[in-house]
Amino acid sequence: MTLETYVARIEETCGAEKDFVVVLKYEKKDEAINKILRKVKLIRSVANIIYDLEFQKATLRLYKNGKIIIKNVKNRKDVEAKLTSLLS
Repeated sequence: MTLETYVARIEETCGAEKDFVVVLKYEKKDEAINKILRKVKLIRSVANIIYDLEFQKATLRLYKNGKIIIKNVKNRKDVEAKLTSLLS
């Protein structure tokens, strides 16, 4: 499985800290979310709708609607590498 299977798009946010927003493909989001939740450290969960997670020194906020905000990453390549690990 490749990133194209699960990821609709990756966007970089503006501001002092570079965060990335990842949008999962709607038809694959549940499968992707389950894969991700098995491989990360859960910090906290809000009503099983929002998850604060940690993976390879990056902080992730995963929303049940298929949106992921990734913090503490250097660049897009780093994001893609982490996503590949999470979704494989």
